[in-house]
Amino acid sequence: MKNEFVEALANLQENEAITIAQKMLESGTMAEEVLELAQQGVDIIGKRYENGEYFLPDLIMAGEILKEIASLVKPRLSKGATARRLGKVLIGTVEGDVHDIGKNIVSFMLEVNGFEVLDLGVDVPPAKFVEAIKEFQPQVVALSGLLTVAFDAMKDTVNAIKEAGLRDKVKIMIGGGQCNENVRQYAGADAYGKDAVEAVALAKKWIGGE
Repeated sequence: MKNEFVEALANLQENEAITIAQKMLESGTMAEEVLELAQQGVDIIGKRYENGEYFLPDLIMAGEILKEIASLVKPRLSKGATARRLGKVLIGTVEGDVHDIGKNIVSFMLEVNGFEVLDLGVDVPPAKFVEAIKEFQPQVVALSGLLTVAFDAMKDTVNAIKEAGLRDKVKIMIGGGQCNENVRQYAGADAYGKDAVEAVALAKKWIGGE
């Protein structure tokens, strides 16, 4: 059943993947294990996208399936899993950009790997990031953006965090289709994560989980 679940997710078979996830949970499979299996499926989806087998609509579909699976799994996560949280990550798509598939996959992968994640959604103004940092007190802030217009918004957000006197309290990563090292330097972020796996690795490195 576990292999079937990974395959169904990787093949974007929504109903089948969700049905198998439900059956696994009902038959006693730990919620954490279902998340680990989902991560395997996401890894395959990512590789197929990189190889040109999948396209943006496929990633959007994957994001929707993951949301459904996450809603099944989250209520069943053990208290121990919450207690083992490595740290807090604040994430959002910056102002002027409404793309969320990449952000959703990063959020999901961070949660799978033991982080407490606060997702502010899309088109998030700098002031909202600043307010959330004060309230949520994350160690890491992840700024997402697919469009080139997001670059200025990322820079504005980093500057707003600086002006609020919070810059030395958080590590900032950026990510998204058009992002690269030059954009990182322009925005004033600490690192650029090219995909969800790298985002998780950065968060672990910064928070000391690895």
